[in-house]
Amino acid sequence: MSRLLPTVARTLLGLVFLVFGLNGFLHFLPMPPVPARAGEFLGALAASGYMFPLIKGTEVVAGALLLSGRLVPLALILLAPVIVNIVAYHLALAPGGYGLLALIVGLEAYLAWAYRDSFAGVLNPSARPVQAEPAPQLARARA
Repeated sequence: MSRLLPTVARTLLGLVFLVFGLNGFLHFLPMPPVPARAGEFLGALAASGYMFPLIKGTEVVAGALLLSGRLVPLALILLAPVIVNIVAYHLALAPGGYGLLALIVGLEAYLAWAYRDSFAGVLNPSARPVQAEPAPQLARARA
């Protein structure tokens, strides 16, 4: 069961973001009415001309990566700021939908834990840049 759980979580999170990301382009799901301040925020994102395509494109790409099982840590990193913004939007501007929010945050957190070895370098407080090795020809020429 423990080997199946990351696959189920990855598939669920991938489906959520692939579907809602594609909906941003294809509009196949109805948009529920939103409070005035939330509408102003969404209007500003749309008026920018690039923000909605960037967010929805990121959701589609990350969802597809999760569903494929390839580059899962990269997909989780791409989705992290999107998820933070979704949570902040619902807490500050459009209360509700907490069940789906909890599912998304829970799946992201579980998968980050399941793939924690992939994030070890990112979480290293004393990380240093890699020192470039001189090209073999330059090393011989200097000797």
